[in-house]
Amino acid sequence: MARDELLDPAPLGDDEDTAAIEPDPDGSADADPLLSLRPGRLSEFVGQPELKARLSVILEAARRRQQAADHFLFAGPPGLGKTSLAGIVAAEMEVELQITSGPALERPGDLAAILTKLSAGDVLFIDEIHRLSRSVEEVLYPAMEDYQLDIVLGKGPAARSIRLELPRFCLVGATTRTGLVTGPLRDRFGLVARLDYYEPEDLQTIVLRAAGILGADISSQGAAEIAGRSRGTPRIANRLLRRVRDVAEVNGDGSIDHDMACVGLELFGIDEKGLDKVDRSILGAICEGFGGGPVGLSTLAIAVSEPTETVEDVYEPYLIQQGLLQRTPRGRVATPAAWRHLGLIPPASAFPAGDPSLFE
Repeated sequence: MARDELLDPAPLGDDEDTAAIEPDPDGSADADPLLSLRPGRLSEFVGQPELKARLSVILEAARRRQQAADHFLFAGPPGLGKTSLAGIVAAEMEVELQITSGPALERPGDLAAILTKLSAGDVLFIDEIHRLSRSVEEVLYPAMEDYQLDIVLGKGPAARSIRLELPRFCLVGATTRTGLVTGPLRDRFGLVARLDYYEPEDLQTIVLRAAGILGADISSQGAAEIAGRSRGTPRIANRLLRRVRDVAEVNGDGSIDHDMACVGLELFGIDEKGLDKVDRSILGAICEGFGGGPVGLSTLAIAVSEPTETVEDVYEPYLIQQGLLQRTPRGRVATPAAWRHLGLIPPASAFPAGDPSLFE
């Protein structure tokens, strides 16, 4: 039940909250090619074929019924397209997109100020929705399910509750930590989808599309090299493309072939597996500083001068996926592949008992 602070949306301000959650009204943002790299329609979205098929059916059914689309929750690591999909939902339904984030909604009144300004069918996108406070989340439940907003008037024995009707809207939530989304909130979404890392072929298509938008001359081999070092993430692929384009313009004729892509990626410290300086520092600290492990997370974080949360949430998942690192009850252990990647000879203790590679 919301408290009477719902009646006071002043913390956002009449002008401030609109500027924060509404897109640029004159479309001037579209003039910046870096902002236009996001796909605008579902047909332009590359990868995630199963999710695209499901979204296509749900959105087409909503259009035929002339109703707002159901609520969506997109989960997955950063940079896979959750925000882009929210914009696509709004574009496909031809409605406005309002954007905010979980940490920005500190009080129920902040959420109430946004909900009461929505028009019928609008899409409300809440990034990092798992970081909503419990009081704000309680207000969101009836808004999602019954399209009603609970308000308490007065205090003490004289307090009374009223409900305001809200227009039917579509809530799109995004989270990088699915386990932190509470069960009651997750169950109110009509579709809960997890975005997977992209295949190199899909990333190559994304790089070629982005290069066309940026006006960069790139070969398919150059795009494939950038895609192969992008850790399965479109955001990283687009970032690497811009950096390689800079190198090609400064040290070459502006065109990006395979050799120029390799030169540019090596200049910015991205190796053939997509590892950067911090990734290699983590592996180096385990292999050279601690004899391959096991080493505790806090000790490892101190060794590479990074917060423990950053090491655990940002760097370790990719290293584990690449088979370079293992988490054990005693700590982190480097695999033989990690030793070889660093150009080191793995000790016999790095091999499991009976591993045939020990005798290679």
